[in-house]
Amino acid sequence: MFSQIKAVVERSQDTIWKDAIGAVSLMVLLIAGLHLPGLA
Repeated sequence: MFSQIKAVVERSQDTIWKDAIGAVSLMVLLIAGLHLPGLA
């Protein structure tokens, strides 16, 4: 299983950073959206 994950990471090296940035931005939007009602 580890070798399969390693192979996938090696094949998608150029897109994995874009996916990671997208995931982080979604988490930031989620956290910001959850905190907005507390500001009002």
